[in-house]
Amino acid sequence: MRFLLEGRPGSGKSTIARHVADRLRDDGIAISGFVTEEIRERGRRLGFSIERFGGERAVLARVDLPGPPRVGRYGVDLEALERFAVPALKEAGGPDVAIIDELGKMELASGAFRDAVSALFDRPVRVLATVQTSAHPLTDALKRRADIETFRVTTANRDEFPQLLAARLASTDLD
Repeated sequence: MRFLLEGRPGSGKSTIARHVADRLRDDGIAISGFVTEEIRERGRRLGFSIERFGGERAVLARVDLPGPPRVGRYGVDLEALERFAVPALKEAGGPDVAIIDELGKMELASGAFRDAVSALFDRPVRVLATVQTSAHPLTDALKRRADIETFRVTTANRDEFPQLLAARLASTDLD
């Protein structure tokens, strides 16, 4: 089973991904992948970090990074993304649930990341990924796949997803 959580920034996609990961780990299910988190100082967002399940963390993007690429006001550190996220995606398999937060403009700027995501979705792995609403060839193709279910996340419905998705991912057989 593969799920995409699609929604606007601030709708709660990343929070859902973290809650699902916590529930699955509490049930003894192996998790691979990563989550992103805002870097804030004095209430101001300065960038984003990337954290692999297991605790390793790196800066993904910051206002003071030169890039390229630049996404909005943030310079993106593609080397950090490829060092942290790509191995996490390549390691996913077997009984694991892969969680990807997120398939967005910053992450999709990396060809190595796009290749790792495509390869992951071609393996028999349960996947929960958060995805941008903007068009992109990779995410558009994933949204059209018959083996992927897409959920539209809003602030009004986001609280219903963690329990539902964790239960479905925990009970899904890949055989």
